[in-house]
Amino acid sequence: MATFMNRRRAIGILAAASGLSLLPFGSAVTPPASAVDWRGQALGAPAELRIHHHDLAHAQALVEQVAAEVRRLERIFSLYREDSILVSLNRHHSLVAPPAEMVDLLAKCRSHWTLSDGAFDPTIQPLWSAYQRHFSSPDADAAGPSARVLGDARSKIGFDRVVFSRDRVELPAGMALTLNGIAQGYITDRVVALLRAGGIGSCLVDMGECRAVGMRPDGNGWRVAIADPDDAGRQLTVLDIVDRAVATTSASGFHFDSSGRFNHLLDPRTGLPAHRYRSLTVVAAEAGDADALSTAFSLMDSASIAAVAKKVGRMDVRIAPIGGPELVMQT
Repeated sequence: MATFMNRRRAIGILAAASGLSLLPFGSAVTPPASAVDWRGQALGAPAELRIHHHDLAHAQALVEQVAAEVRRLERIFSLYREDSILVSLNRHHSLVAPPAEMVDLLAKCRSHWTLSDGAFDPTIQPLWSAYQRHFSSPDADAAGPSARVLGDARSKIGFDRVVFSRDRVELPAGMALTLNGIAQGYITDRVVALLRAGGIGSCLVDMGECRAVGMRPDGNGWRVAIADPDDAGRQLTVLDIVDRAVATTSASGFHFDSSGRFNHLLDPRTGLPAHRYRSLTVVAAEAGDADALSTAFSLMDSASIAAVAKKVGRMDVRIAPIGGPELVMQT
């Protein structure tokens, strides 16, 4: 059975120590004594974690460790928790003694911002807020925010103006960060590291982005289905992945307006929503990279995507265009 890649699906982690078989999520079969289940909330979505291990106490400790780590990182990166460190940074424009994870993630953002020539830019939050405010009005102009409003928002965008170090993070007045285009992948990578350190040799981690460790116990790759953004019950393709991460970005994930004209893929260089592709999928070694690049590539033409993919190396890019067959790039 394939795991469906869709940003609206529940978060799940399915893992086993070497030599143990896995039960699929939702299985009616009673798990063996060595299986530990956890269900709750993570990153604003329903979450499910199942770990199989020869040592039940060790499995329970791993479950608790992973759940605690996800909650801890969410308190750093979430844009929707009033008590998060990111919300505090956006409110006060300054952060003293930032968590190491915040500095690490900002460094990764800088790398992807440079690599994509500004297509990936976490300072896009003022532009998002401008669209949100506009369409929250009961008499909102269907044509979208005015050129003046968009121009003002764009004047507050530019990751090159973010100053950060191990000691401090500084944002110019009026600027704000969103890490939604990379944080899920980053957290996925952190969870994978915890599971590997705990002796897990086979797992599929889905924190909104998907990463496989090793093969399935039957010797096959993990099957990840890419959903058709226009028909959630249909698959564009099914990938077999081993020690790889998969991230998909689609304009259909969120719209500010009922007509679907203004989507969440806002281009920091133009201030306008992207309508280049139906969806774009990146397969890379780490989920953080796949997450950030699937976002950036959704705003770039195919030639620019190919150039970046070649520079990064060992990457698959699958583009579902608006009309026409799927385009696959492999480096």
